[in-house]
Amino acid sequence: MSDTVTVDGRKIEITHPDRLLYPDAGIPKHLVVDYYRRIAEHLLPHVRHRPISMQRFPEGIGGPGFYQKEIPDYFPDWIGRIEVPKKEGGSLVQVTVDSAAALVYLVNQGCLTPHVWLSRKEPSEEAGRLDFPDRLIFDLDPPGESAQDLFDHVRFTARELVRLLEELGLRPFAMTTGSRGLHVAVPLDRSEPFDEVRAFARQVAELLARRHPDRLTTETRKDKRRGRLFLDYLRNGYGQTAVAPYALRPRPGAPVAAPLSLHELERGDLSPCSYRMSNVFRRLAQKKDPWKGIGDAARGLDKARKGLARIES
Repeated sequence: MSDTVTVDGRKIEITHPDRLLYPDAGIPKHLVVDYYRRIAEHLLPHVRHRPISMQRFPEGIGGPGFYQKEIPDYFPDWIGRIEVPKKEGGSLVQVTVDSAAALVYLVNQGCLTPHVWLSRKEPSEEAGRLDFPDRLIFDLDPPGESAQDLFDHVRFTARELVRLLEELGLRPFAMTTGSRGLHVAVPLDRSEPFDEVRAFARQVAELLARRHPDRLTTETRKDKRRGRLFLDYLRNGYGQTAVAPYALRPRPGAPVAAPLSLHELERGDLSPCSYRMSNVFRRLAQKKDPWKGIGDAARGLDKARKGLARIES
């Protein structure tokens, strides 16, 4: 059994439209397709011209899942592609999603969650631009099981991190991951390569950990964290990815990675899964996308780096 939908003037055959992709919530494939078709206007600005790693669950979240970087040979020509140089030599070709039609096509292939690079390459640019990120990301997960009291620890960390980044003259943005924690992101002006950006992110994390040594750490070994939250700056590297804003996550209830206003970090009832496929459109009807125009807040790191030096001295 199949259905055909028309998106951006392209006819896309949706195979097994009644297959339950979220069995716990009774959500079939055709509703997931409809979600991504409707959310495209909000999601696409955050993923265009970026290599995508597809997290695929062809049988739904109750079945096996896998990540796929390289684009399959059978994808049609109208699906975007980008050749990605490997650091160790050679290259691979990854998907890009620049239209609602491409997004729906990926969903039909079982891609529930697109994970995107922190850098992009416009069609007119050289491949080397992929080494210059326009996002800096801190990934904040609770130091243990995701109980609400532990998530309060995540909210505290996000608030303190936001204050520090603002102290350094940067514009931070926050997002629930739809999984266990929060992301704090900083838009960048693409003036520095990943190695420099990650070194800066590590300095920020180390400073915040020194301010709160009983609660936070940059220790990468789990057995040395002793219940402290790890300030994960390690995503800020070439080829690393982060979940796309408004992407569904393969977890019970179909939670969504949802951009937040910074004042929402004060909400005691906030959780990583506060927003789901069932309520995210109601949220967007009540307030605009908190990450809308995020690129307009892009900064370089020179001023922030000098601010760090002043604080540390």
